[in-house]
Amino acid sequence: DAPSPTTHFGFQTVPSSSKQSRVANVFTSVASSYDTMNDLMSVGTHRLWKDYFVRSINPGIQGCEEGTGNGQMILDIAGGTGDIAFRMLEHCAVVKKDTASKIIVSDINPDMLAEGKRRARESGYEQSGRLSWLEANAEDLHDIPNSCIDLYTVAFGIRNFTHKPLALREAFRVLKPGGVFACLEFSKVHNRLLEAVYKRWSFGAIPLIGQLVAGDRESYQYLVESIEKFPGQLEWKGMIEEAGFLVPGGEEGKGWEDLMGGIACVHKGVKPTG
Repeated sequence: DAPSPTTHFGFQTVPSSSKQSRVANVFTSVASSYDTMNDLMSVGTHRLWKDYFVRSINPGIQGCEEGTGNGQMILDIAGGTGDIAFRMLEHCAVVKKDTASKIIVSDINPDMLAEGKRRARESGYEQSGRLSWLEANAEDLHDIPNSCIDLYTVAFGIRNFTHKPLALREAFRVLKPGGVFACLEFSKVHNRLLEAVYKRWSFGAIPLIGQLVAGDRESYQYLVESIEKFPGQLEWKGMIEEAGFLVPGGEEGKGWEDLMGGIACVHKGVKPTG
């Protein structure tokens, strides 16, 4: 299907050609206050969600030491600040005793990548030699060959993509047969009372706090609107399947796993081996 000439930017309808630059401006604006942004959006729980996400995908190969095995090749999309990549490196080393797996951190925004590189230097992860950085659009990963990635991760990023089906197809292309697509994203809350409380917090408080903390109400307004516009759990599962992935059962056989009643959600897909 041809991409639509228009798309949503939060609650606005804009030309598809302009969304990328608009989103870039948002993340350039919030790059240095990224943790603050996520604390506000998740009511302080994003670190726990990210920890759980990494444990659930269990990256690395048991006992795979550098020089004795190839390890996994992991691609972390929209991962500029390194939040997920650093957790995965830690998991590989501590849980799997894997010092061979490597991670490509990809982001379309150079300011987010710069923030990640700064954090990697300060934390010592840069010295591991297992991180590389790629400025790229997830809808066109032309620098990455077909079927070379074992694990593709994207956390709190895919809702900002202009053409999500294109990004899913690119994920499918770069993954090896048997490779895993894993996504952590804000989603739809099921409980009506919790939904009402969370929406009041999102739309009433977050943009105002963004103005006070970061001097940037508009970026935070877009971010809460982007959550509202992102497909619900069932629709997103269907989109993953349409890209060619097999979706494992997940929570209660639904094909996804809700966190905090659906405020966030983990989706996974496996590229068929046949």
